This record gives sequence, C-alpha cells and structure tokens, in this order.
Amino acid sequence: MLKCFPGSHFIFRAKVIVLGCPGDWFAEGGIRVKLDKKWKEAMAWIYLVVAGLFECGWAIGLKYTVGFTKLVPSLLTISAMAISFWLLSLAMKTIPVGTAYAVWTGIGAVGVAILGMFLFGESRDVMRVVCLLLIVSGIVGLKLVSPS
Repeated sequence: MLKCFPGSHFIFRAKVIVLGCPGDWFAEGGIRVKLDKKWKEAMAWIYLVVAGLFECGWAIGLKYTVGFTKLVPSLLTISAMAISFWLLSLAMKTIPVGTAYAVWTGIGAVGVAILGMFLFGESRDVMRVVCLLLIVSGIVGLKLVSPS
C-alpha cells in the first residue's frame, strides 16, 4: 500500500493519484511527487464530475429507501452521499466554490431528471428536455470561464 510522506519534491505528470494524500501531492512507490498545475486542475474537474454522478445515485436512491425504512437502499444512499460530498470537497480545493457547487448541482439535476424519465416514466416533454439542455449549457459555460 502506498503512503504519503514528506520527501523529495519533483515536478511530474502523474498517471495515478492516491486519494487521501494532502493537497497537490501523491505517492508513487513511496516517493512523494508534486503534481503540476494543469494536472491538478484536470483532476479537480474529474473529481467534480464523479461527485455529480454520485449525487445522481443518492438522489435516485432516496426514492428506493422509502423514508430510510429499507436497510440496504438506505446504506447505499448514505454511502453515495458521503462519497459525493467528499469528492466535491476535493474538487473545491482547486475549483472556485461557486463554480464547483453550481456544476455539481447541475450534473445532479440533469442526471436525476434523465434517470427519472427512464426509471420512473416521468414526462419527456420537449420543453422539459430544452430546459435540461439549458442547464447543460450553463455547466459547460461555467467550465469554460472558470478561472481555475
């Protein structure tokens, strides 16, 4: 198992990030390596997208918990919540809070609306789809103008 520890500082394009290492560091074979800025930003956006997907999971999971009365769906939903918030917090180390939160909720809103259409037979009205596309365009716009 790899562990983070103080050591030599190298600039390196990382291929594997060990989650749980502090800040912009990761461990590879016992050597602590400093990530370059572009890689750090890319990883923050990956964390944010995955956090948004877990948000979709826990939002849909709430329906299956039946008010947290069913054990397995409740445990899965709470786990997805924890993972989603944890990844969001990692992303917010690099991405501005307003941008990160808007993108996270946007991914969740669009994802849950689409899943609701397929899983629960919710309306697929043209105007509803257009509104979802507007949310997606806002998410893309925030990514494009984000200072990070």
